Amino acid sequence: MYSEALLTGQNLSLSEALAMGGQTTVIGLAIVFAVLIILMIVLSLFKVIFYKKPKTQAAPAAAPKAASAGAGSIKVEAGAAGKVFKIEASVGQAVKKGDPVVVVEAMKMEIPVVAPEDGTVASIDVAVGDAVEAGATLATLN
Repeated sequence: MYSEALLTGQNLSLSEALAMGGQTTVIGLAIVFAVLIILMIVLSLFKVIFYKKPKTQAAPAAAPKAASAGAGSIKVEAGAAGKVFKIEASVGQAVKKGDPVVVVEAMKMEIPVVAPEDGTVASIDVAVGDAVEAGATLATLN
């Protein structure tokens, strides 16, 4: 009767199809879903067992820089973590409050690190390309 309804193109509701023997269709769908779930479980187990994580080596810690003999008492500190892009001042150069001493590149922006007060550059404690953390001493002034 179910096959006759399919052949004649009759539209059946789900309850009518089940009543006419559509149980085999529902069972078939259940089997397909069960196979898919089992396949997903097997693949995830395969990944857990055979996947080898690449070994990452920890970056060596940067050696702390020794304070220069002529280190000053006024610290010029990085406001943000980044990479030293340019050194604007040189040792012995007189700078005024607000003059750029070092330029740090952070988040694709060039951020000038300025002298906190008037003075003479006593030491430059970084080089171009050095990675610096926020609050790191970049230079000192007298």
